[in-house]
Amino acid sequence: MKPSPYQKAIMDVAEDEEIVGGWATPHIPQTGVYKLLAKKRKDGVIEWAHFVQRDSGAKERIMRGEVNDRAQLDELIEIANKNLHALFGVQLQAGDYNLHMPGAKKMPDKRH
Repeated sequence: MKPSPYQKAIMDVAEDEEIVGGWATPHIPQTGVYKLLAKKRKDGVIEWAHFVQRDSGAKERIMRGEVNDRAQLDELIEIANKNLHALFGVQLQAGDYNLHMPGAKKMPDKRH
């Protein structure tokens, strides 16, 4: 799916920042896919965004936050997985994520 020029990115990654990873659940009928993206800023803080991507491509229920290190990010993923498993019987798994350059030029999918 080609992003709309009016669609805002879930997370911007500057040149001096590092992508930590992307995680997604299997498809949940009538809900979509829950996703979590994380990047490491130059100061070492990890920013994350967690959201649901509907079948239409719409991204909803976007939550954002920061953790100090990878151990805290792993704790965040563990907590999210407990809740997702209790609600839907699924868990986040390392997965593909889409990168787009300014002007909607798509870069190759990545997997962590």
